[in-house]
Amino acid sequence: MNKKFTLLVSLILTFLTTKATQAQSWEVYDTKIQLQSRLIYDEIDLLSETVRIGKAGNELSLLSSDLRPAVSLVGTEIYQYLEPWIIVKGPNGIGAFHEYGQQVLPLEYDKIDTYFNMLLASKGNEYWLFQRGFNKTTYLGELDEAKITNTGLIIIRKGNEYSMPLSSNPDKTFELLSDNKGEFVLAKEASGFGLINREGDYVMDPIIETLQHTHGNFYYGFNQDQYLLIEGNDIKSNIRYNSFHKITFENDIMLEYIHGKLRRVMEDDGILLDDVGITSVDKIGQDLYNVHFRDARIGLLGKKGWLVKPMLEVDEIKFGNEGLFPAKSKGAFGFVNASGDWVIKPQYAETTLFSEKMAAYRTTQNWGLIRSSGELVSDASWEEIKPFQKGLAIARANGKYFLLNTFGAALNTEGYDNIYRTTDGYFTVEKSGKSGLLDSEANEVIPTEFENLRRERKNFVIVQKDGLTGVINEAGEIILPLAYEKILVDWANEQIFTKNSYIPTVIQLNEESGKKNKKGA
Repeated sequence: MNKKFTLLVSLILTFLTTKATQAQSWEVYDTKIQLQSRLIYDEIDLLSETVRIGKAGNELSLLSSDLRPAVSLVGTEIYQYLEPWIIVKGPNGIGAFHEYGQQVLPLEYDKIDTYFNMLLASKGNEYWLFQRGFNKTTYLGELDEAKITNTGLIIIRKGNEYSMPLSSNPDKTFELLSDNKGEFVLAKEASGFGLINREGDYVMDPIIETLQHTHGNFYYGFNQDQYLLIEGNDIKSNIRYNSFHKITFENDIMLEYIHGKLRRVMEDDGILLDDVGITSVDKIGQDLYNVHFRDARIGLLGKKGWLVKPMLEVDEIKFGNEGLFPAKSKGAFGFVNASGDWVIKPQYAETTLFSEKMAAYRTTQNWGLIRSSGELVSDASWEEIKPFQKGLAIARANGKYFLLNTFGAALNTEGYDNIYRTTDGYFTVEKSGKSGLLDSEANEVIPTEFENLRRERKNFVIVQKDGLTGVINEAGEIILPLAYEKILVDWANEQIFTKNSYIPTVIQLNEESGKKNKKGA
């Protein structure tokens, strides 16, 4: 009997030890590194300032403000967080919880789309809609397609028929319902095209022969021999421009022809440019156009008019910065000003934009530096030069990265494998698989000896070495020792989470010798 008891205790201890050593412990500190609490979770995820998730074994929980399990999330992992919805994945599919803890969809769907207080879920070709305002799920049926528009309308398609099940007339069918980046749905019936607002009501009756979205809430149409530029409106849409002359809309360029000749560059609600002698227009960027004229002039047109006035002896003009625009003539690039005058003569194979009155130029394969005055700063000896910020640029030579000052001089003699800017002007550097940190003047503040490094804020740098993570300041002083598997920071709540392996204390149970002696007496 004693042997059986000893064996049973041994098995229980082995089981408990095995289970416990798989768990993880977390310590929670405030930002003054004062210990607040200890937690037992395998993982902790900070989804937002108020939404924290804890995982222990197969249990996934929404945590309370004191970091205790408040709501079981049923699934095995967080699939997606789409505020305020937590999409959870389980063995049979995905489901949804509100961040306050209410489960609104079971974990059995293939896909879930969200829009504020609505969820559209699908399983195969079957669709369901959850509306939090009514706290109910509606079965939409077997469909070929269903979607939530960017204004919160539900559009469904079955075969060639479209409908809006949440509108005031859910049984009404359409030939087409098309979502776009504007706030109005493009609708087509037998009578023509129209526009529908977020309530599902027509703000332009379906009478337009052709209609398509351009940008924002603007639409381009044709009806009764007139070309129309229409602006959507929540009550009644407005025709902002109409013309019997031909207007084309191709490659995101809208042009008007008068008596067969190109005359106007159009914007969404009217005329952007009206000039005689235009031969062609090339779009080179958002609201940026190279306009070509019969006399060989080319100008750069922007949203508010000419950025560079039409000029001769130029092949193309690019978007510029600091009042100077890269321009190409006879195969070479230089810079022109807004008046169309050459400030830096065309002599380079390629240029970058000016930043802090510095630009890079390329001759053959390599890059050098010039000032906005045209002064040559450095010869073309770099494989790459990135834009200047706060007096420094990142450049590459022989596969290594350096920091350049405005005189073109490298501030680090030995190149790094990579250099990244931080948001506050510091630089994370990498060399031979290790990371370090430079300050805003390229001085080394943390040597390149860490496997990973992340500067959270001034004097708070999370580093990893030999597989362990800790926190140091920019003087290299330890804030939290390099002893953790993971460190998470929640600045909004002034909390720091550190993860470590949990090794329990196991007490060996032995039979009392006195009992044995008594029994043997």
